[in-house]
Amino acid sequence: MSEENTTPEQTSDDIAKRFFKSRNVLITGGIDDKLAQRTTQHLLALAEDGDDPINLFISSPGGHVESGDMVHDMIKFIKPVVRCIGSGWVASAGALIFIGAQKENRFCLPNTRFLLHQPSGGIGGTASDMAIQAEQIIAMRDRFHRIFAEATGQTPEKIAEDTQRDFWLTTSEAIDYGLLGKVIHSASELG
Repeated sequence: MSEENTTPEQTSDDIAKRFFKSRNVLITGGIDDKLAQRTTQHLLALAEDGDDPINLFISSPGGHVESGDMVHDMIKFIKPVVRCIGSGWVASAGALIFIGAQKENRFCLPNTRFLLHQPSGGIGGTASDMAIQAEQIIAMRDRFHRIFAEATGQTPEKIAEDTQRDFWLTTSEAIDYGLLGKVIHSASELG
């Protein structure tokens, strides 16, 4: 079929098929339940398709914590190795997803920035409900400290201290901190 006879739908389908074959997954923008569902579906389908490594590209300001947890846990759950590649910025719940990969499988492009911070959320309702919500945010914060400590080699206390306020890291700082494995400049460096 010539390009003249190709419909936009056929072009879109062709791109989707080629993208699936490339074993690449994109996470861009805010993390929410729809993005988490789409990403985990893509990861599960690629895992079903074969054991070759999967490249998960992340450029995100963060978002909904439990949606980030869903993708983070799926990275660890499936059989193929998942290589996370940061680009632009990897922040908050995006950073949580990023550390789902083993340190040797955490890469970024040269101009990536990282942001870690404690979870926040709106509290409302009755006084009793607000107390419960506050307890849940504190439990989530403590869990974050443990997860990031395990992923970076820092102590939970160090993570807690550093994330009292927004904690920005350059690529070299992220390597020193244990968040990032390697800065790459081209796809060939993934092996």
